[in-house]
Amino acid sequence: MKQTPQMKKIEANMQPGVITLSGFLGGDDRDLATIIEADNAVVMRQGLTHEQIAARMEELSKEGLKGLGEFIKIESGFEVKVDSVRGKLPCPFGHPGIFAKVNATVRNIKLDREITYTLLNSHLIGEHGFYEGKDSLFRLEPRDLIEILEIESGE
Repeated sequence: MKQTPQMKKIEANMQPGVITLSGFLGGDDRDLATIIEADNAVVMRQGLTHEQIAARMEELSKEGLKGLGEFIKIESGFEVKVDSVRGKLPCPFGHPGIFAKVNATVRNIKLDREITYTLLNSHLIGEHGFYEGKDSLFRLEPRDLIEILEIESGE
């Protein structure tokens, strides 16, 4: 994937202080196209799509909303807690819509691991294949999401 002028504009939106205080890229010195390409390779090696990962994230978040800020068991081996913080964020890619600041924490009891993500994270992954830059505050490693959320390819 080539770093186009449009990608450079999007990358500028991701800098600290533009949309969020800490930005979306962390200390990653790679350009946006390279970040997306590297994460895409990880997902493809697992035989999955970004849409499948985002769908699982959204499914668990939706179930967790029923817990009103407390961990609830949602299916065998999983607990989810969803917390809402005041405010909303736009998509740095310019995608229409504003995303509520909602965090979902998913515990995989069998693996004794958990992961926290936002509604904006699931959008960025599903629509843009973007997991944020290395060392970013809300960076999600595709491999961790796949393992903890137990996402399997449809093959």
